[in-house]
Amino acid sequence: MSLADLKSALPDYAKDLKLNLGSVIGNSDLPQQQLWGTVLACAIAARSPIVLRELEPEARENLSPEAYTAAKSAAAVMAMNNVFYRTRHLLSDPEYGTLRAGLRMNVIGNPGVEKVDFELWSLAVSALNGCGMCLDSHEQVLRKADVDRETVQEAFKIASVIQAVSTTVDAEAALATA
Repeated sequence: MSLADLKSALPDYAKDLKLNLGSVIGNSDLPQQQLWGTVLACAIAARSPIVLRELEPEARENLSPEAYTAAKSAAAVMAMNNVFYRTRHLLSDPEYGTLRAGLRMNVIGNPGVEKVDFELWSLAVSALNGCGMCLDSHEQVLRKADVDRETVQEAFKIASVIQAVSTTVDAEAALATA
């Protein structure tokens, strides 16, 4: 199972996705840990068993055990935070913003890897989950840490391609069994 297998699973009508998948992973300027942590966190967040099964072994191979765990932690905590903060933001009553969240998210303060890497993974998952409040928060932390816009964009580009690939391969799998 591999990136090549995932690309070959994409139908002809999704040729752009096949090319983009190869590009965002194979031609990325991100350091290996940032790249594969982003890939793993997004593969988890995209909720596609097929995509996760294909990308996880390469992510595990390219990440230290600490980074592998931290990327999974980013996907887990952002699954919660993205729903909570997106909902708080979408509600028309601003008083919800004054209430204590009361949710544990200690991993954000001590992720076990460089804070910038964890923030990048959290931003990518937030892009995939569509939480503007979390996107703004993580982007601001990254920019204050002197991460350039190209790096930030690379993370959400990976998220967008993994989401599109997940949607496509899952749809094809469902149609094949229909």
